Amino acid sequence: MAFHKYIHSRDKAIPDTKMNGWLALSPLFVFLGIYLVSSIVAKDFYRVPIAAAFVIASAYAMVITRGAKGMEGMLGIFSKGAGNSTVLLMVWVFVLAGAFAATAKNIGAIDATVAFTLKILPGKLLYAGLFLAACFISMAIGTSVGTIVALVPIAAGIAEQTGTSLPFITAIIVGGSFFGDNLSFISDTTIAATRTQGCSMRDKFRANIFIAAPAALAVAAVYVFKGASVDFIPAASDVQFIKLLPYILVIGLAVAGVNVVNVLGTGIIVNGVIGLCTGGGLIDWMSSIGEGISGMSELIVITMLAGGMLEMIRHNGGLDFIIDRLTRRVSGKRGAEFCIAALVGLANFCTANNTVAIITAGPIAKDIGGRFGLAPHRVASILDTFSCFVQGIIPYGAQMLMASELADVSTMSIIGCLYYPMALCIVAVMSIIFRFPRQNVCGGAAAGGTQL
Repeated sequence: MAFHKYIHSRDKAIPDTKMNGWLALSPLFVFLGIYLVSSIVAKDFYRVPIAAAFVIASAYAMVITRGAKGMEGMLGIFSKGAGNSTVLLMVWVFVLAGAFAATAKNIGAIDATVAFTLKILPGKLLYAGLFLAACFISMAIGTSVGTIVALVPIAAGIAEQTGTSLPFITAIIVGGSFFGDNLSFISDTTIAATRTQGCSMRDKFRANIFIAAPAALAVAAVYVFKGASVDFIPAASDVQFIKLLPYILVIGLAVAGVNVVNVLGTGIIVNGVIGLCTGGGLIDWMSSIGEGISGMSELIVITMLAGGMLEMIRHNGGLDFIIDRLTRRVSGKRGAEFCIAALVGLANFCTANNTVAIITAGPIAKDIGGRFGLAPHRVASILDTFSCFVQGIIPYGAQMLMASELADVSTMSIIGCLYYPMALCIVAVMSIIFRFPRQNVCGGAAAGGTQL
């Protein structure tokens, strides 16, 4: 049956007056064009607010929309997408994740994690130890930028003491930071990938770990070989182990399959209790919650704007059109997965933000996955993995810019020494070609359902 007759299960009826497919899809190109061109002109991909590009593209989508009864009708279509259950659940998770991260930082959990990691750093395995430290910390705190901020200054000092290349040792930290950004239960990318696909974080993690772990182990082995002749003894420091508890608790509960809202809520409460026990106050805890939520405000707005714009594209037939074009010559799951990888990679190149790329490409990827019978957690894993890879090779990404500034080296010199994103891409491509992990590893195509 011709694919133009394919109708997604969420659409009860497709109007007969569908516009030309490229015109229906044009708001997405308007968004990418405005953001990409304005960022190039400004010579800074973080000077131009992504929300502004979404607003302009959404206004354009309203102008070209057919079948809506005036402005009220167009706003109704937009609001249907901006306020659907998937978007709002994602917003709630972002709110809680921001509050958890800020309250954990307020009680000194990040400092305690860094101190613990350096304390157990093996003296004769400096490079591998730093890489694994970055992997562990990024997994615990759920942010690659936060890991870079915490560890790059330390790595720069180590480079000076040992005579190691500064771009090389900076790249070790940056590579390890992407490990947790791709896997952590409190990472923006994990939240976005799982929510857009309606699967559980546990199932996505179990699928993703079979890709990320081999890549990380291979890179660690390279660092063991390259650093065998280097000897370094880290400075002794006291570790407040009680402050490691929030991260250990969150990871443990999430792996056990507890709903992420309950996980993050519990973590926020535990942070408050630890803060009170270590000299903090109730006002400090509440202030941190507010700061954490405020820190997520732009991402929340972007998520809702993206949801609204994509609903208008869907209303006009754009999503059916792009799925048809992407999958026209695809005859199986491998081709569908490569389509999804290319889609999120292109979005990431244009936005320099892996979370926004996943939010933008996620609904389209879900439709492709539904047509070809891909498990939701598998699609979520592909989205997160390939967006992570692209984010690791673009010199204008936040991670590269931050590491470059802290280490005072060029972004290109860091990328030239960066191993992990490349290894991750190779393993991810192999996982598509050789079909691993099998879907039944995570309980079949329906694993996770709509669980958070």
